[in-house]
Amino acid sequence: MVEEQIIVRGVKSDSVLDAMLNVPRHLFVPEQLRGFAYNDSPLQIGYGQTISQPYIVAFMTEQLNPYPGMKILEIGTGSGYQAAILAHLKCEVYTIELIEELAVEAKKLFAALDLSNIRAKHGNGYLGRPDEAPFDAIIVTAAPAVIPEALIEQLCDGGKMIIPVGEIHSVQSLKLIVKNHGELIETDLLPVRFVPMV
Repeated sequence: MVEEQIIVRGVKSDSVLDAMLNVPRHLFVPEQLRGFAYNDSPLQIGYGQTISQPYIVAFMTEQLNPYPGMKILEIGTGSGYQAAILAHLKCEVYTIELIEELAVEAKKLFAALDLSNIRAKHGNGYLGRPDEAPFDAIIVTAAPAVIPEALIEQLCDGGKMIIPVGEIHSVQSLKLIVKNHGELIETDLLPVRFVPMV
């Protein structure tokens, strides 16, 4: 997976590649799909949600330039794979999931894997986690039509947000947002397709 899907597409960060090699992706997909866990594709995880393809997880992670102790807000825990990658990088991860069943399952898995640097909760991602703000980085794993204002407010000055933006059933744009003295510097990175942020 790492050699054939991620390195060849240009992901270079040694720490990100190490995380992709060492976090067992198959534990984050439903049991009946585990034979496909390392394929170059997203997979259904139930409730109309997906786990992103490995390359997208690696690419989005690298764009944040994560470092130990970095305080990151993740919107859309899903099965927990992206949060686990960030936790492996020794980031402080605050993740929120709208679908309660997914939030509960992810919390159990984080505990089983002893990922104590992930603080997961069930709630509305559009609101973020104002009780824990500000964040050094925000990663959004579902696509809103427009960037939620609450998330911009919760990003610290100099912080980065990576987020897919676009309408449901259309090609969205994966954007990197940098907050600079209150101004937003926006870069379009890739055309993507994510489940809608609801």
